[in-house]
Amino acid sequence: MIQIRDTILSDDIFEEHFICHLTKCKGACCVEGDSGAPLEQEEFEQIQSILPEIWNDLSPKAQALIEEQGIAYTDYDGELVTSIINGRECVFTYFDADGTCKCSIEKACREGRIQVQKPISCHLYPIRLQKLSEFTAVNYNRWSICKP
Repeated sequence: MIQIRDTILSDDIFEEHFICHLTKCKGACCVEGDSGAPLEQEEFEQIQSILPEIWNDLSPKAQALIEEQGIAYTDYDGELVTSIINGRECVFTYFDADGTCKCSIEKACREGRIQVQKPISCHLYPIRLQKLSEFTAVNYNRWSICKP
């Protein structure tokens, strides 16, 4: 472990070689897992504010779930995370022509329709940030779907 001020970095971050191979995994991290993508409170508020701009990009199931429970919930670890459909994909996902799962927030941002980007936890994955009382832990999340 390496500590820089109030941040502790796992050795794995420096020792493991990892990269997102979207063409291989087809966005599995947006579909698989126990809960949605972790959100900071500021991200939650930003996504709430741009929801009307991306509403038509969302699937009917995502729209219904958001109307019922909102864009996020607190998971079993006490983290605020994006809502997920049937215990699987994030409500902000869509599937492109080749079946790759992608983010409707990121799509709208790239198209210039919004200024908000997808959550930082999605950008960093498979790196995960965990805020603890005294510091932030930065860990490499080992998951078979991310193997090249």
